[in-house]
Amino acid sequence: MEKIRVLFTGDSITDVYRTDAARVVEGWLATAQERQAATDSLLGMGYPLLAAAQLSAQEPGRYEFLNRGISGNRVVDLDARVKRDCINLKPQVLSIMIGVNDVWHELMERNGVDAEKFRRVYQAMLEEIAAALPGLRLILLEPYVLPGPSTQAQWDDFRREVDLRRAAVRDLAAHMERRTGRPVTCIDTQSLLDAAAAQSSPAVYTADGVHPTPAGHWLLAQEWVRRFREGETG
Repeated sequence: MEKIRVLFTGDSITDVYRTDAARVVEGWLATAQERQAATDSLLGMGYPLLAAAQLSAQEPGRYEFLNRGISGNRVVDLDARVKRDCINLKPQVLSIMIGVNDVWHELMERNGVDAEKFRRVYQAMLEEIAAALPGLRLILLEPYVLPGPSTQAQWDDFRREVDLRRAAVRDLAAHMERRTGRPVTCIDTQSLLDAAAAQSSPAVYTADGVHPTPAGHWLLAQEWVRRFREGETG
């Protein structure tokens, strides 16, 4: 049976040292084929690894997992590499988490992506992917933000702008369902983490308000697997 190829992509929340490890490993290898195989084997140290571990243990040999998350990416960066790091890889399942850097880079460096452009670029990217990969299953994770050392000083701006991009992702999931006639899974990570943080502290789940701790990655992975399974049987 052909393996189901699952591709994770996004920013640092998905990357989690994958690209750092890839640069090190690639330096040890002589051929392009060896370097590509090594890159494909690396899933980072976050929720993609945890989700892949669980599914691979439960159904050995059924899935192939790839990660192409890159730290610091905004939606425009994801779009710029969509051919190489998504379409050319021909996944059957594509999981995307993007949006917080579109806010963060604006607040810190005035180099973000406003909510209207975020929606426009993301929609065009999804439509390009869907046209190139008929039958693809989409899993869209909404961005999130929690109070923390990197977010607290501009908390109101962070939460307001992230909420705008959360709404955009929800709308795009519905849009792609109508356009393709196929279900699209949309995961509300903000509500998930808000509920968990309310039972303890935001610091349990993110180190700085954005980047997950191991507990945060575990929550994301378990919710991802749950929704993935729902989509398989739904």
